[in-house]
Amino acid sequence: MKHMTIFIFLLLLFCLELSSQPLIKQAPVGFDSLRADVPHGNIDSITYQSTTVGTVRKATIYTPPGYSKEKKYPVLYLLHGIGGDEKEWLTGGTPQRILDNLYAEQKVEPMIVVMPNGRAMKDDRATGNIMESAKVQAFATFEKDLLNDLIPSIEKTFPVYTDREHRAIAGLSMGGGQSLNFGLGNLDTFAWIGGFSSAPNTKTPELLVPNPQEAKSKIKLLWISCGDDDGLITFSQRTHEYLQAHDVPHIYYIQPGVHDFKVWKNSLYMFSQFLFKAVDQSKFAQYTLLGTPAQTNVRRAKYPQILPDNRVVFRVKAPEAKTLQLDLGKKYDMQKDTGGYWTITTDTLSEGFHYYSLIIDGIAVADPASETFYGMGRMASGIEIPMKGENYYAVKNVPHGDIRINRYFSPVFNKWHQMYIYTPAGYDDNSNEKYPVLYILHGGGEDERGWATQGKADLILDNLIAEKKAKPMIVVMPDGNVDAPGFGETTLKMFETELKLSVIPFVEKTYRVKTDAKNRALAGLSMGGIQTLYAGFHNTNLFSYLGIFSSGWILPMQKDLATAQYDFIQKNINTIADNIQVVWIGMGGKEDIAYHNGQLMLSKFDELKLKYTYYEYPGGHTWPVWRNDLFHFAQLLFQ
Repeated sequence: MKHMTIFIFLLLLFCLELSSQPLIKQAPVGFDSLRADVPHGNIDSITYQSTTVGTVRKATIYTPPGYSKEKKYPVLYLLHGIGGDEKEWLTGGTPQRILDNLYAEQKVEPMIVVMPNGRAMKDDRATGNIMESAKVQAFATFEKDLLNDLIPSIEKTFPVYTDREHRAIAGLSMGGGQSLNFGLGNLDTFAWIGGFSSAPNTKTPELLVPNPQEAKSKIKLLWISCGDDDGLITFSQRTHEYLQAHDVPHIYYIQPGVHDFKVWKNSLYMFSQFLFKAVDQSKFAQYTLLGTPAQTNVRRAKYPQILPDNRVVFRVKAPEAKTLQLDLGKKYDMQKDTGGYWTITTDTLSEGFHYYSLIIDGIAVADPASETFYGMGRMASGIEIPMKGENYYAVKNVPHGDIRINRYFSPVFNKWHQMYIYTPAGYDDNSNEKYPVLYILHGGGEDERGWATQGKADLILDNLIAEKKAKPMIVVMPDGNVDAPGFGETTLKMFETELKLSVIPFVEKTYRVKTDAKNRALAGLSMGGIQTLYAGFHNTNLFSYLGIFSSGWILPMQKDLATAQYDFIQKNINTIADNIQVVWIGMGGKEDIAYHNGQLMLSKFDELKLKYTYYEYPGGHTWPVWRNDLFHFAQLLFQ
């Protein structure tokens, strides 16, 4: 018993030591050097009969140090690029040196590596016009040659395992596209798949992985890598984004570099160490050197970069600054290097939109590498974290409406204002059709741009309408700011008047809209939610649908306003019940700063027997929550 206890203790200590070891994220210097002090594998050339091509074809093969015909080995099929052949990896990538050195360090499993000619045609030399259509088509034809001719020949000639768990495929550039196409298209043949700087021959993600659940269950490792300055990175990025959205485990490995063997050799070094052994998919997101530039970056800006686990790397050059912080709600102290660059990696961020600022020597400024957005009462930077799963605000291949900007003169404020208008797809073509209208209001510190830019209202409606989940409608996004001190009844009354005397008349004069209450809705977030409370319940002759997002009377500051409204609702409950079809209230969970006030309001509504629909979506007082509110609320309108 004593010996067993000691054994268990040592085993636990060993496991703890392994788990505490740092992740190796790139090849060390000399990883591809010829070392005289290590055993070497063997490089040979083989031939096989190809019924697909109708000729004898060549391949290069690597057998590991200590190779024996008495043992069985797994196989890696390693493919070349469009300008190469079966010797491209050998001459440009020296895979035998990389693997020999890894074997000596006991970092890879013994394996046979087959380097075929991926141009499946009788004259398969990389001569003449390599972009000729017949030669390009031959790379697709190679799938049949690989499956029906090469693999059977290898399994007949060499002592190899013949099950999918012992078969891998990877390649560079054109071969990277082939590896993804063939590997993901034949999940019963390959369990380990790697695309290095995959070329435009890579199928679109929907065709590559039509069944994400099957891919999850069958793939041992799916590796996507590319250099950050490679012009073909978009093909790797779109595959990664699709896999991430559908929760298919994979490694997305971005490294400094272009479209060359420096990148591909490092990729082989990293990829080969995972093969044919147990892998920890929970750590996949940690295996990258660089992240993906955020979609909210200005053109060609490399930072901020989003890592696969949604941590974000910020990097700013400010050599003369004494202190620099990132303000992302939480403040991060940035660290300066010798080149004058300040860098920080954040915690994992939630999906959706986040405002941020740089605080340079105590002054908050926008990041010059980011698009700017009007929020927090000023122009600020913003970062968009991609959404997993069914992204209801993604740009999809559906008919798209328009965002229009209209200036109008406000008799209430005696000056020119502007509003943003969403018109659904087909508005200009269907000249006889009239549409219902949703008037939607922004929050404090924002303006009429909020729902169109941060809120992505147009994309949400485009996708809902295309799926027939929402009625085609016009969405009006006015400026809800009132140039008056405080936020009390005076400002609320002024905006209500602006809405009734300026905004609605302008919309009904300028656009083809239905003008009865059953075809009007009013909604708003935060400050806009309070404006909706005030104007909506007092004007049930104008609106039949009310949406209140992350809002509620601010207590105790607005106690008198709340009391007056509850009295009004109590006296007019029957009229409100007859006129209002939907009262929809959404909150961002308990972390929403409006949560407490909202719950007090709901309790009062229950007491008054006012019917409403309540919905929570975690995320606090943020745009991801309000986008989700619009997504659900819009589906209830004008039915």
